[in-house]
Amino acid sequence: MNIKDPRVHEMAHRLARLQGTTATGAVRSALEEALARELAQHVDRDAALTRLQARVAGSTAEWLTDEDLYDEEGLPR
Repeated sequence: MNIKDPRVHEMAHRLARLQGTTATGAVRSALEEALARELAQHVDRDAALTRLQARVAGSTAEWLTDEDLYDEEGLPR
C-alpha cells in the first residue's frame, strides 16, 4: 500500500507519537479497532434480523388483503 495523502501521513505519525509506536503500528491498531466496530455492528444487525424473523414466523396473525381493508368502491372499511 502506498498512501500519497500528506494529511494521512501526518495523522499516522501523530497517532504513532501519542501511542508510542510506529506509523505502521498506529495505522494497524486504528484499522483493527475500526474493523472490530464494523463487524460488531453487523453481528448486532444480523441478530436483530434473526429475532424479528423468529417473531414473524411464530405469529399466528392473519395478513390483511386489499379486500379486508377496502370495500367494493375502493373506500377504507
